[in-house]
Formats: sequence, structure tokens, C-alpha cells
Amino acid sequence: MSGGRHVTHWINGKPFDGRAQRRGDIYEPASGRLAGTVDFAGRAEIDAAVAAAAAAFPGWRDASLSQRTKVLFRFRELVDRHRDELARLISSEHGKVVSDAAGEVTRGLEVVEFACGIPHLLKGGFSENVSTGVDAYSILQPLGVAAGITPFNFPAMVPMWMFPIAIACGNTFVLKPSEKDPSASVRLAELWAEAGLPDGVFNVVHGDKTAVDGLLHHPDVKAVSFVGSTPIARYVYATAAANGKRVQALGGAKNHMLVLPDADLGLAADAAVSAGFGSAGERCMAISVVVAVDPVGDDLVAAIRERVAKLKVGPGDDPESQMGPLITREHRDRVASYVDGGVAQGAVLAVDGRDPEVIGGAGDGFWLGPTVLDHVTPDMDAYKDEIFGPVLSVVRVGSYEEAMELISANPYGNGTAIFTGDGAAARRFQNEVEVGMVGINV
Repeated sequence: MSGGRHVTHWINGKPFDGRAQRRGDIYEPASGRLAGTVDFAGRAEIDAAVAAAAAAFPGWRDASLSQRTKVLFRFRELVDRHRDELARLISSEHGKVVSDAAGEVTRGLEVVEFACGIPHLLKGGFSENVSTGVDAYSILQPLGVAAGITPFNFPAMVPMWMFPIAIACGNTFVLKPSEKDPSASVRLAELWAEAGLPDGVFNVVHGDKTAVDGLLHHPDVKAVSFVGSTPIARYVYATAAANGKRVQALGGAKNHMLVLPDADLGLAADAAVSAGFGSAGERCMAISVVVAVDPVGDDLVAAIRERVAKLKVGPGDDPESQMGPLITREHRDRVASYVDGGVAQGAVLAVDGRDPEVIGGAGDGFWLGPTVLDHVTPDMDAYKDEIFGPVLSVVRVGSYEEAMELISANPYGNGTAIFTGDGAAARRFQNEVEVGMVGINV
């Protein structure tokens, strides 16, 4: 079946009018329906986008701070005015529920608002007589063309972590969003144009590794920011750095929730369900591991199971839905394989989400319901890998010390939440572990 939507690049202030040599498919995750196609960039499209950004850089660099902030304030107002439209667009391509998508837009807007204060943030410094008769000063200057390579799970928020600051500082920008849900980035480009951003300052190119490599190797791209999986983050970092670019590359995560015996189990279960299954677990700060210190395990799993039974799975645009589908059939199958593998390796399937009850019926959508694997051990694949789906692993340990050893030994150090009735335990965790590798939210 042929879809009707066609998404192309945004280059030099308008949709790209060239003929695409390759295209990808855009799906509607809730139905499995082919919703449209997206053009994939080759070398010519990458060169055109970077050339437009490079040509726009001198004028934008020389624009006064007041000129830049006027555009930023207008952009902020336009995004706020269209937040419902953006949320529904995100939901239709990603699958997350509309309320979650609206929250994503709001969090992106917070960065835009921060960028509106750029005149104060760009102040330099001056020190008199740092040595005899010698003064020192520092100034902050834009680099040139910056590129952002962003993931599917937050098609509006993660790009808005990057381009508002880069543009506010006087740089120009080329965004390569995920080809799985590309429409939000183009809509943001249209809003930039409506806000008065000069042509070429913000550009969007779609595609796969060919487009990524084109940006990483292009001599006129001065800086690269990436969010995605750990193997690709390593590749982006090594390739961009080898080409002399400034680069930040954020990779995978495996966030733990430590539950001690004196914790409020109701609150802990609420948090585990919300943090584990919100956005179908497709977010880097999802809680994917619950570390239960004996003897709390059985009661905690029972409380989680009770709450999961009430969680409503359905299409993102249904107001009753609390969790939507996964973004693609291939990703759904990959996540489900960790459930099969966990059981095969000895985990107990406390909640099986492989055949979920879906509002309106599952049809051909990419559905996987909330799933809980109990008695998971650190040698299992479900624990070792970032699953990036609605699978919550429960690891049982005998003591606080064993829990600390487990968490600090994990190669992913993104974040840890502690549920305890004793503030001293949380303080001890902060003092002994946070300094090493693990962030903490108490």
C-alpha cells in the first residue's frame, strides 16, 4: 500500500526541490500502516545543506544579539502556539501518547527560552594586571556550521537541546533527525522561517549512514552533537574527532532504581511503572532495572504487577491510552527477543506483554505491552544490554552493599533513583558511588 505523506529536506529556507535517489518509509506505529516516504540525502544534498549554512554564517554571526533574540522570542512563541499540532505529529510517527509528546515539546521549549537569554550568557571576561602591566580578556565567538544527529525517541526535544543554543550563539545549523519520524523537524524549520530566521541558518537533511558520514567528513562542519546508541556514539565521536571537529556524543543507558526494605513500596511501584513504561520505555532515562534488597522483592513485584494490570495500552491519539506502540516492527521484535531470551536464561516472567490487550484492537500495530522479568541476574542479556523498550528487569540482592557493588559495576552510569525511608542510606550512596560514575536522584 502506498502512503500519502512525502517528507523532504529543508535547505536554504525552503523544501529541497531536487529529485531523491533513495527514499525510506514512514509508518504509523499504532496501525502498522505505511503513512508516507522520506527522501534520503546523498552527497549532493549534504553538500547543498552545508553550503547554505556556510554561506549564511557570516551574516548571522555579525547579526546583533538583539536581532538574534528577537528571532528566538518569535520562534518560541510560534512553537508554543503550535505545540498541540507538533505533539500530534510526533505521536503519529513515533507512537507515544499525545500527552507525552506534548511534554516533549514543552521540555524542548525550555531550552529555547534559555537561549533567549543569550546576550547575558555570551558576556566575556576581563582581568586587569594578571601580570605586571598585562591585562587578559576572553570573548565568546561562534564556530561556524554545527550539525546535530538525533534519535527517534524524542524527535522534537533532542534537536531542541542542540540548535537553539547553537543558533543563538551565532552559528548555523544542519540537523539530521531520525528517518523514522522526520516530520517534526521539518515543521520546526517552517516555524523558524516564519519567525524570521535568515535562509540557510537552519537546515534539515534526512537519511541514514550515508547522510551521517557526509556530515562527519565534511570540512565545513565545525562541530557535531549526537544522541543515540553506544556503538554509534563511539563511531560518531571517533570519526568527527579524526576530522578535526568538536564533538559530543551521548550513548546508551541502563538506569537502576534501588529499593531498600524500609521504602514505601506503593511509591516505589508507582515510580517503577511510570519510569519504566512511559513512552514505551523508549527513552534514555527510563528505569530499566529495579534492584530490590531482601526481603522486599516479592511484595514490590506484586505491587508493580497490580499497577501494570491497570495500565491502558492504545493508540497515541486515544485520550484513554497511557502507553503506545513501539516505533517499528523490527524494534518491537528486537525488544520481544529480550523477553524470550530472559525466560530462556532463567528469569521469571512476572508480567508478559507480548500479546497485550490494546484499546481498539492491536491490528497490525507494533505492540508490546508492559513486561516484567523477575529474578534477573547480571549475566543475562536483559540486564547487560540497553533494551530500549517496555521491559523492566527486577534484580534481587541480599544487602545494600551488594546493591552498591552491582550498580557501580554496570558499564552504563546514566542515573540511579533510591527509595528508602532512611536519608542516611541515600547520603551514603551519594558519597560512595556518585563521585565514581553514577548520578543520583533521591
